[in-house]
Amino acid sequence: MEFNKLISDRFSVRKFTKEHLSDDVIDSILNAGHKAPTGCNYQPQRILVLNTDEDIDKLKSCTKCHFDAPTAMLICYNRDESWVRAYDGALSAPVDAAIVTTHMMLAAHNIGVGCCWVMHFDPAAMAKTYNIPENIVPVALLVMGHPAPDAAPLDMHSKFRPKEDVIVYGSF
Repeated sequence: MEFNKLISDRFSVRKFTKEHLSDDVIDSILNAGHKAPTGCNYQPQRILVLNTDEDIDKLKSCTKCHFDAPTAMLICYNRDESWVRAYDGALSAPVDAAIVTTHMMLAAHNIGVGCCWVMHFDPAAMAKTYNIPENIVPVALLVMGHPAPDAAPLDMHSKFRPKEDVIVYGSF
């Protein structure tokens, strides 16, 4: 798909069919995340794939924003593998995980898979439920699947603040 059309047409899907994604489709989405740029190419991302009824049932105890999606991916980072900014100790890994998530979200839309980026989840519940080690930090959850025939963007999807409200040239 042409890139400008891809970013214009993509929306957060919150209504799915019940069919789990195939391994080939999952691999295609994961490959996009694997190719995403990261700070100094350290690649601290860790992605938990949830594609069984049992895994999705567990997910429902960690977030109310699962939208009954048949598949989900929890994008995390390994805090021990992050590039660290010398000036203030800031980690690149949270940003890296967000870049990875964005690549995956756009790749999913490009192949006809709907998804919704969810931040409303309990990280401690995720860690306990899926045995996530302490050094692995959950950042984003992509709930995904084949969009239901009546899936549609929310009203706010096409509303944008004026560019002059969000873009500054030279100095604040």
